[in-house]
Amino acid sequence: MKHVRWIAVALALVASASLQAAPREVKVLVISMFEPEAQPWIEPFALTEAVPVAGLLPDQPNLRCNTDGVCLLVTGMGHANAAASTLAVALSPALDLTHTWFLVAGIAGIDPGQGTLGSAAWARWLVDFGIAHELDAREMPAGWPHGYFGIMTKGPGEKPKFEYHTEVARLDEALLQTALRLTRDVALEDSPAAQAYRAKYRHPPANQPPKVIQCDTLGGDTWWHGHRLGQHASAWTRLLTDGEGVYCTTQQEDNATYNALARAAAAGRLDVKRLAVLRTASNFDRPHPGQSARDSLAASTSGASGGFVPATHNLARVGGVLVKDIVARWALWRDGVPASR
Repeated sequence: MKHVRWIAVALALVASASLQAAPREVKVLVISMFEPEAQPWIEPFALTEAVPVAGLLPDQPNLRCNTDGVCLLVTGMGHANAAASTLAVALSPALDLTHTWFLVAGIAGIDPGQGTLGSAAWARWLVDFGIAHELDAREMPAGWPHGYFGIMTKGPGEKPKFEYHTEVARLDEALLQTALRLTRDVALEDSPAAQAYRAKYRHPPANQPPKVIQCDTLGGDTWWHGHRLGQHASAWTRLLTDGEGVYCTTQQEDNATYNALARAAAAGRLDVKRLAVLRTASNFDRPHPGQSARDSLAASTSGASGGFVPATHNLARVGGVLVKDIVARWALWRDGVPASR
């Protein structure tokens, strides 16, 4: 009998170990790039459990998760950090991402012709701004609008071949439209400083209150600024999307994040069509009338434009509506975007 009892104990221990080793099912993974973007999610979503994942940043070694299947990743800023951290999570055997929805939620600069401080923009297109040739504008051929042009092309305006396979990505339309429908009437946070700063711009939407919008996002690790580069950003987006994309926000990471998820999707780990990208405007990408590009950039990086805090808070305010709907209606969301209600 004693022998039988020991066998029973051993079997129970094996069963317990198997349960502990079962991958954690994640319903939603929110992807932020640095701590101020992450903080507004933690308390409202009770993200109190630390889940370690090998390969994350030394100062951000854990996912923050809750009991509803929502987790938050802080990748680190820039293309390299975003790709490495996202791929580490996507390939982790400790996680089951088979039915996971992914939400990139980060701040960005914004074109004052498309939005304003605090605006929340859902993207359809992700365009890489950094894969290009560059000639110093002081040495470019006469008549060129700028010194940037596609890899292995002859000059500005010629569409390059997508030999890097990360130059542009289109997100799932059904998910985008559902995110817009759920969030378009969300009241966004604003600030007196942002109101005062946007009033310096003469035309809407720059001088209007923030709202939820749809326009596209441009990724590159150089923090560019100014009217001429802004015009190039718009033209580059149109060129790479065959006229369908509308440049709106500028950030560093989104093509890298997409590519990491796409690699994991190719390995059978997840479905990259389940990615939504939300960028909120912390600053303008070009100056107001009477202001130099340098002074405009300084106002952006110093926080003097007043958009930083509203932008970080609006990530969870807007993106959180989508996350809550996924969790509340998981039986419908588990296998795809639900039909409109």
